[in-house]
Formats: sequence, structure tokens, C-alpha cells
Amino acid sequence: MDFANAAVGQYMPGDSFMHRLDPRTKMLTSLGVVIGLFVVSEPWAYALLALPIMLGIMVSQVPLKLITRSLRPLTFIMVLTFALHLFMDPGEAIFSIGRITATYEGLRLGLITVVRLALLIMATSIVTLTTSPIALTDGLERLLKPFARLGLPAHELAMMMTIALRFIPTLLEETDKIMKAQMARGADFESGNIAKRARAMVPILVPLFVSAFRRADELAVAMEARCYRGGEGRTRLRELAFSGADVAVLVVVGAYTVAVAVAL
Repeated sequence: MDFANAAVGQYMPGDSFMHRLDPRTKMLTSLGVVIGLFVVSEPWAYALLALPIMLGIMVSQVPLKLITRSLRPLTFIMVLTFALHLFMDPGEAIFSIGRITATYEGLRLGLITVVRLALLIMATSIVTLTTSPIALTDGLERLLKPFARLGLPAHELAMMMTIALRFIPTLLEETDKIMKAQMARGADFESGNIAKRARAMVPILVPLFVSAFRRADELAVAMEARCYRGGEGRTRLRELAFSGADVAVLVVVGAYTVAVAVAL
């Protein structure tokens, strides 16, 4: 698996219409489409919900190849999920392998689940690819701010979520380097049963956890050196504000998603 080329959590600078939208607009519209993906169940509904995602990719001017890279780390999960639905769901038989039977209902549900997961990842990837980490943090904090009255640490939670998202590409790249180093020393991650493959992952997980804790410590020292004290009294270079384009996108995409969910 090529972890180094995964696009999860990456940011691609640009000046497209999607880049200029308020981060809250992109997060809310993405959340609305994701909710719609879990509400509908008909194939045509997924095709209709895929339209705003594809339109967002075109408007963002982000290469489709870069978007599809975010699906690579989930290939195994998609294949496993499809196989479980195909052979475990009851229904009319397609073919049998011993006592295991593939069904048409399992084929339909498996395809729907895989498409749903792929569209979900693509919708969220557009947000991260077109939104800088700082803007993402500010947007999350503003969205969570109403819950601060209930005791929710909005700024801290937004900061943690953004840092975690930001370090996904770094950790994936680190994993790829460790795997290649272990393979150069004769490690085998492909052959053997599940238990053998799990044991083979130990030489990867140990240095990966050590590297993650070391990076976390370095980040904490860097934040303290810059006198970071949380969100109390913090000012911003650019204050977020909804524009006419943001309102139009929220209304159009929201109405479209609700219409698809209600109609199908």
C-alpha cells in the first residue's frame, strides 16, 4: 500500500471559488451531503448526491487524481465490506462456494456501502484540500462556539481536531518509510495468514508510536515557545465572515440535498 501518496489531510493552495469560500460553508455543506448519504438508500439518490461533490471538485480546480488518492488507504476496508455484504446478507443466490452463498441483495447492499464510503471520503477531502489548517481551526471553533456555554472547550477541541487532521499525511508518510526500511531488511508483510501478518506489523507500530509521541512533544514545546495559552484573548489576522456566495452555496446545496433525501 502506497501511504506516501495518500491525500488525506493535505492542503493544496489555490485561488479557486472553492478556496475563497468561508471554511464554515464548506464544512456545513459537506456535513449536509454526508448526512444525505446515510439517509438515502436508492442507487439514483447516490448518483444525484454525487453531482454536488463532482461539481465541488471541478470548481475547486483540484485534480481528480489527487481526490482519488484519499481512497487508497481504505481499499482493503471497502473490499472487505463488499465481501461481507455479498456473502452474509440473505437473499436470492447468485453462486455458491461450499456453504457460502453470494446473493443479489448482498451485491446491491455491498455496492451501495462502497459507493457511500467513497463519496463520503471525497466530500470531506474537498474541504481539507481547499482549506488551510488555520482557516479550518477558526471555522471549527466558530461552529462549536455556541456549545461553549454548555462547558464545551470549543477552541481546544477545534485545535486538537485540526492538529490530528494535519498530521495524518505526516504519519502516513512515516509509515511508508518504516515499511520500506523493514522490507529492505527482509520483512514480509504480504504472505502468511492473518495472525502472521499481524505479528509482522509490530516492527512498524512500535517505531511509529515512538515517532508520533516525539512529534507531539516537539509540537507542544514549539507552541509553548510561542506563548500559546489557548483561545482566551486570542486575536485573528482575518476574521471569518459569510459573503453572498457563501449564503448562496449553503441555500442551494442544502435545498438540493434535502430534496433528494425527501424524494428518494
